[in-house]
Amino acid sequence: QVHLVESGGGLVQAGGSLTLSCVASRSIASINFMTWYRQAPGKQRELVAQIGGSDQTSYARSVKGRFIISRDDEKNTVALQMNGLKFEDTAVYYCSAFYVGNEYWGQGTQVTVSA
Repeated sequence: QVHLVESGGGLVQAGGSLTLSCVASRSIASINFMTWYRQAPGKQRELVAQIGGSDQTSYARSVKGRFIISRDDEKNTVALQMNGLKFEDTAVYYCSAFYVGNEYWGQGTQVTVSA
């Protein structure tokens, strides 16, 4: 199993930046994919950014060029640096880990962007 804890959310003005952090309870070096998702009120959860074991990354079109996902295997941490935040980035952000055929989720952290 993998226990995930997100942090770093908060209230920020449009154009500002936040960095989210996700700490895993086990070594992430053995985890196939670490992913950030988000869910806005009344909307489905969507993939924001993903990083693989070889540091290959992928991003949703809506955040490409503004968000950066990174991993620190020594600290078992995945970060999401969010720049140029927009009102539409407001959501609960979740970290997930795909490990041995199962996907594990954190409890989420709220990001609110004021217009």
